Amino acid sequence: MNRTTQLRLGCAAGLGMAALMTTAGELSLGTAPDQWPHWRGPFYNGSTTATNLPVTFSKTEHVLWAADLPGPSAATPAIWNDHVFVSSTDADAGTLLSLAIDRKTGRELWRHQLGEQSARDNMSNYASPSPTTDGALVFFFYGQGTLAAFDFAGNQRWLRQLATDYGEFAFGWTFASSPLLYQGRLYVQVLQRDVPVGGRGRRDGPNDSYLLALDPATGKELWRQLRPSDARAESRESFASPLPHHHDGRAEILLIGGDCLTGHDPATGRELWRWGTWNPTRLPHWRHVPSPVAASGIILACAPKRDPIYAIKAGGRGALDDAAIAWKSTEQRELTSDVPTPLVYLGDFFILSDLQKSLARVEPTTGRVKWLIATPGNAKYEASPTGADGRIYLLSFRGEVVVVDAADGKIVHQAGFGEAGDDRTRSTVAAAGHQLFIRANSKLYCLGQR
Repeated sequence: MNRTTQLRLGCAAGLGMAALMTTAGELSLGTAPDQWPHWRGPFYNGSTTATNLPVTFSKTEHVLWAADLPGPSAATPAIWNDHVFVSSTDADAGTLLSLAIDRKTGRELWRHQLGEQSARDNMSNYASPSPTTDGALVFFFYGQGTLAAFDFAGNQRWLRQLATDYGEFAFGWTFASSPLLYQGRLYVQVLQRDVPVGGRGRRDGPNDSYLLALDPATGKELWRQLRPSDARAESRESFASPLPHHHDGRAEILLIGGDCLTGHDPATGRELWRWGTWNPTRLPHWRHVPSPVAASGIILACAPKRDPIYAIKAGGRGALDDAAIAWKSTEQRELTSDVPTPLVYLGDFFILSDLQKSLARVEPTTGRVKWLIATPGNAKYEASPTGADGRIYLLSFRGEVVVVDAADGKIVHQAGFGEAGDDRTRSTVAAAGHQLFIRANSKLYCLGQR
């Protein structure tokens, strides 16, 4: 397959050129179905071209293996060839772990302890950020600031403690943001309060928000771009992750939080544009969770709580005002998301609302709702949706997997993977090759056709 064919296929799928790039160079669509190297998959948007996935499944049906996990985590596994990488807690020891699992058998290949405290509140834990890999190294990041790189044999290449190097994170809740590999750089965003909160935060200097770029081979800083904000108190906190975007010949890194959405030059971190008209009165409780997503020249910004979704026109420069808004979901109250990051799949947005308990397929340029369904059951759905093989995969707090037909919104399958009493199951379903990877609180399941 030549480059022209690859780009045509990528554009036809609504992916864009950025979807074809990793630190190793070009990621062809021939490779993409076999890997899940990032929290949001091979195209950074929750989708994959993987096919021949099992249509029905359960804890016993189409299970290739089930690996016991030492503790819960919201992190999504990273998958590359025969390796599955898992960020985890150890529930008994109260520590943080990095794990490698054999994709063929489910056997644990190696583990490393990377922290002696796994949590600081009962809402989440420090192992929430997802690992990422370029096929040579794998990178683990934790909410207390530890960032480490390993080769596939489990040898540590480098380790840094960002909270030591740049100051303890100033968050009222537990910080969580997944790292990004893109165009030969490892990116981490820290959008935080400007003053300490609850005894957490830097006291010997400013609590700056920033986008950090590191050399993946060494962990050395390439640059650190400060990212100022006029937000107040908790509204400065972002639990989103940086994601790449390519539009009209321009690549950029998207950040959201601190009452604004910004685009940054991947090479320098320089801010290219900023939009932030959604909180004009500077409400102090608008902490941000969903990451930005883009399709068809539109970038989605999900306002917190039950507030609307804003569709921002891509390609802007400088400070943007309301003219940059293509549409917003003010009249469609189900179109909102407080926690899940929307999915881009088959040229459309799939918006999962954890608070309104709905899933909608939405046309990017107009905001027209093609279909909308209620999510089944009483449990919340905070894990971000996955698109693969013509279907949408959801995971509830209780470990219930729901499979939805992307064409018409019909629920085609449901199966429980949690244990009695499970709660706050938040890991996104991953799809690679012809396999599904479902992470419950105590097990990781690999599903496929035998």
